[in-house]
Amino acid sequence: MSVVFTRVDDRLGAFALRTLEPEADAPLLHGWVTHPKAAFWLMQDADEARVTEEYRRIAAHPHHDAYLGLWRGEPAFLAERYDPARVELVGLYDVQPGDVGMHFLCAPAGDPVHGFTRAVITTVMAWLFADPATERVVVEPDVRNTAVHALNAAVGFEVVGPIAKPEKDALLSVCTRAQFQAATATRTEGAPA
Repeated sequence: MSVVFTRVDDRLGAFALRTLEPEADAPLLHGWVTHPKAAFWLMQDADEARVTEEYRRIAAHPHHDAYLGLWRGEPAFLAERYDPARVELVGLYDVQPGDVGMHFLCAPAGDPVHGFTRAVITTVMAWLFADPATERVVVEPDVRNTAVHALNAAVGFEVVGPIAKPEKDALLSVCTRAQFQAATATRTEGAPA
C-alpha cells in the first residue's frame, strides 16, 4: 500500500493518497458508497462483493485508477483519476491534451469537521496538478448535486454545460492549473511520495 502523494493543510493537517487495494479496502468502501450521503455515487444497493469487483475492475483498467485518501493517517476519502478520452466521457465533450478526469467521495462522518470536504478536494486537485502532464481537471457530477457544484466552483472549476451520460444527467466542468491556483490562492503544494 504505497503512498503516492502527501499534502499538509494549514488548518486540518496531513492528507495523503495511497493506492487502493480492492480486496482489503472493500469492506471499508462498502460502508462509504452505500451510505445515504453517497447517493450520487450510484452504488446504494451494492453488496460488498460488487464493491470489490468494481474496484478490481478499476485497478485492472489501464486508464482508470482509484486511491484511498488518508487524513492524519486514517482512511477518510476516496479519489479516482481517469482518462476522459477513454473512460466516462468518451464522445461527450471536446477532449483536450492534458485533460484528466476526477471523482472523489468523503467518508461519512459522525462529527463533521468544518472545511474538511474543501480540504479533500484541494488535496485531490493538488495531487492531479502535481503531474506536469495535467493541463485541466474534468468532472461530471450529477446536475442535482448542488453541494458539489459549489465546492467545484470554490476550487476553480468553470461549468461547460450539461451532458447526458447513460447513468445520469451530468454537469460537465473543467479547471485549469491557473484557475485552481487562483481560486485556492496557493501553488499546487503537496508532494509525490
